[in-house]
Amino acid sequence: MQRIHFDSGDLLRVSLRATAGAAVETALARHQLTVGGGTCSAVWRRQAAAGLPKRAYTSPAGSPPGDPEIPTGTGLSGDGMLPEVWRRAVAPYWDRLLGHLEAECDARGRVAMTGGVQQLLATLHPRITWQNPVLRVPGGPDEDVHLDGRGLVLCPSVFLSHRPGMVIRPHPDDDPRDARALLVFGVSLDARVAERIWRAPRRSQPASLNALVGRTRAAALRVLRVGCTTSQLADRLGISAAGASQHASVLREAGLITTHRFRNTVLHTVTPLGIALLDGHDSGSHPRTGATSRLAAVPSLSAIRPEAAGAARLTTPGPPRRRGPALG
Repeated sequence: MQRIHFDSGDLLRVSLRATAGAAVETALARHQLTVGGGTCSAVWRRQAAAGLPKRAYTSPAGSPPGDPEIPTGTGLSGDGMLPEVWRRAVAPYWDRLLGHLEAECDARGRVAMTGGVQQLLATLHPRITWQNPVLRVPGGPDEDVHLDGRGLVLCPSVFLSHRPGMVIRPHPDDDPRDARALLVFGVSLDARVAERIWRAPRRSQPASLNALVGRTRAAALRVLRVGCTTSQLADRLGISAAGASQHASVLREAGLITTHRFRNTVLHTVTPLGIALLDGHDSGSHPRTGATSRLAAVPSLSAIRPEAAGAARLTTPGPPRRRGPALG
């Protein structure tokens, strides 16, 4: 069991983020392919396994699978078969997954707004328990995790199935003044949502759009079809905020997207030319409007109900600190 110890400063620095990043999700997906999971993920496991060599997700003969090895620093680029798992098992569903996880963050942000941060911590998962000032996460190593006033980032995942939560500590290279631990917690899918998310990707997709603007910018254009901020674009593509900003600049200069600033927020949307390009070249899936693909709307809370540790507030999610997989 992992025991996460909070003080009043930690409660002030709790935030929600839609994903821990593509590298973490891919590592968890590979682990679920190895150990299995709930019935609502059976369709995904069957589709993913059909496109992968068994060595990509099977443990060595006779060895228990244990916990997944979480990539650090360089994302997916140097981790054996992990890039192939990303390409075959995660990337085809990435937009739909992000839409569902953003909706999860939206709902949990409302819990924090009405009930406080402690209520948020108490309702993360049926098996995760909150008894002020300790959050207990069963499974995994028996250890105490002290946040030391830096706070905690909460990230839902549909691929974490072997235990209810997993603490990912800051990378040693992170700035210690800003480094925060992540708690990835499992979220379940009902049959209706699972059917929508795990809908089989189209097997043949023309590469003309990728060839025209590059794979990463083509993916960015698909994401921006429903509009999002730079940090949300980075989350969806699994790249750094700086990289997302650079790709958005290139697309804007080409007349494919437009950018509007609202106070401290920059919102990118696709222009009619960009939509025409997508409709003419893209047969792959792209974001749709609706409950499972709307942008994360975790509210910024200037004040919520005072709690035992003092008046706490939930901060809005920032972009992932480390770069995800290179898509192009």
